[in-house]
Formats: sequence, C-alpha cells, structure tokens
Amino acid sequence: MKIVKRIALALVIAFAVFYLVTRPEDAANAVQGAIGAVWGAGVAVTQFFVELANG
Repeated sequence: MKIVKRIALALVIAFAVFYLVTRPEDAANAVQGAIGAVWGAGVAVTQFFVELANG
C-alpha cells in the first residue's frame, strides 16, 4: 500500500509541474484561488469564535 501512495504522489507532482510549465497563468490563478479560499475560511472561523466569545 505504501508504494501505491508514493506512485500517486509522484503522479500528482508530475501533473502539477506539467500544468505549471504548459499553462503558467492558469496555474497562478489556481494558486491564488486556493490561497483566497484558505484565507476566507480562516476569516470565517475567526469571526465565528469572536461572535461566540461576545455571546
């Protein structure tokens, strides 16, 4: 099972590198979108706890 995970990880990395080389603008947009989603989730969680603490 360990070898399957390594092969899958290698394929994902190879695809990411291929995508980065062949379509750099789209890859940059994908990364910006992912960072934006993580940032938005962090803001939402922070706001939730602030509202929870304010009662």
